[in-house]
Amino acid sequence: MIKKIIITSKAPAPIGPYNQAVLSGNTLYTSGQIALHPETGQLVLDSIKIETKQVMKNMKAVLEAADMTFENVIKTSIFISDMNNFAEINEVYGAYFNDKTAPARETVEVANLPKFVNVEISMIAVK
Repeated sequence: MIKKIIITSKAPAPIGPYNQAVLSGNTLYTSGQIALHPETGQLVLDSIKIETKQVMKNMKAVLEAADMTFENVIKTSIFISDMNNFAEINEVYGAYFNDKTAPARETVEVANLPKFVNVEISMIAVK
């Protein structure tokens, strides 16, 4: 199995021994994205909606680097630090998908996330 590393300067650089995404055949596996601004390296935490929007912008950049869009996404995983933020996160997340073709998904509340952010999202997409 051959894998192609996907990397773009339009999303935050990895901060550990991983890549932004790996393409294996026609399937793209992304690493989780948090609300790091790719140019400044600063966290965007003004509100949960703004934070989620930055996460989705980062994810869009990774998908585009693999010549894909949100329409290619078949599965998402959303990790949140407080389930009370679910409705606002879901509102922002939902704006990126067509309800009829939205991917499968799980949303899980976790004790902590990298850099103590409020939301992290990863995706699997297929060409």
